[in-house]
Parts: sequence; C-alpha cells; structure tokens
Amino acid sequence: MDTTRSLRLTATVIVAFAALPLSGCLAAQIPSEPQTNVEPSAAPEPTEPSSDLPATLSFADGALLPESAYIEWGDSLMTDDGWEIAGADDGNGNWSYATTDGTCTAQFWQGFTSDVQTTPGDDSASSDAILATLLQTDAASVTPHATDGAFSYQTGGNADVEQRQITGEQDGRVWIMAARAFTATGAGVTLIVDCAGGDAQAVFAEVVDKNAIMAY
Repeated sequence: MDTTRSLRLTATVIVAFAALPLSGCLAAQIPSEPQTNVEPSAAPEPTEPSSDLPATLSFADGALLPESAYIEWGDSLMTDDGWEIAGADDGNGNWSYATTDGTCTAQFWQGFTSDVQTTPGDDSASSDAILATLLQTDAASVTPHATDGAFSYQTGGNADVEQRQITGEQDGRVWIMAARAFTATGAGVTLIVDCAGGDAQAVFAEVVDKNAIMAY
C-alpha cells in the first residue's frame, strides 16, 4: 500500500463516535470535547489482486496477509429495502445508512491506520488502538471493556474475521462499536451500529451478515 497517503480518522468520524453515550469507568477516560484538528485523507485504493490470502482472518491469520492485499467492506445495504443512505461516501472512507424506520444507524469506515498507535503483528491490540483513537482515549483504557467479536469474510453468513468491540447503553439508546486492524497491510475497518429503539445486537448481527470484509 502507498504509505505516503497516510490515513487519519476524520473529524467527522471522531465527532460521531465521541458523541455516543458511554457508561462506567471508560466514559470517565474520554475527553468531553472531540478533536477538531484531524486531517482527512482518502481511503486506500486497490492494488493488484492477490491470490495468496488466508482462508480466514483470525487475529493470528492477519499476519499471513500479503502486504499488498486490499481490504474493504462489501456494501449490500444500498440495495436493501430496510435501509437508506444516511451519509454518502465522503471520499475519506466514511459512509452510513439508517433503517427506514429511523431507529438505527450503521456507520462504516475503511482506510489506512498509519496515524494509529498500532502494534505490528498484533491485530488484536491494534484493533483496540483503533477503538481508542475513535474514543479519544488510550488502548489500555479500552482493552478491559472490549470483547472479541466477528465480521463476515468474503461472503456473508460466517464469523471468519475476528474483531474487537465495545457496547454502550444509556436511556434506552444502545451502540456497538467494532474495529479490526490488519497490521500486515496497514489497513483497518470500523463499524458502529447505534439504535434508539429495537434490538441493537440483532441489528448489528444483520449488518455484519450482509456486509462482509473483502480481501483481494
């Protein structure tokens, strides 16, 4: 990947995530004001397709990815009658959808992680570092509250991409934030599902099932 095109998690993403209600001691670690000086940059562009890809993308399997591999979200919600575009692709790796009943949103990000304090060869710890960047805290504050989860890989309906996630709840509003770093390629993806009603876990599972992580 072209490391000269350093990705920064954009101010739009940070503001959106920082505004979410948090509970417990993690909330006390997060600054009340979001960062405003974060420079945007474009999401990664595909390179030549690679045939040397691992069959699954566990945290350990991430080390088997070729450096040139391109990672992106598959996007099926654009043709799903239950969802509508809430925020079009901004050219910086961010876009979002809302359920047609207005109860939930799903925000996606994909891009480089060169401005995140990742740990080469440790996709789990580096995924926590992405969460920490979004929450404007440090990974040590995030890790005790994050759990292992999964995204789909190449096609929906599987749990072949390990990720790290955090859930927050306040006044009936529930959000689930998940991230995966791919340190071998310097890339990462995030997803947040935020619901003001209904079953957030079920909506998150639906989004994951319908939008697989693609590797080329």
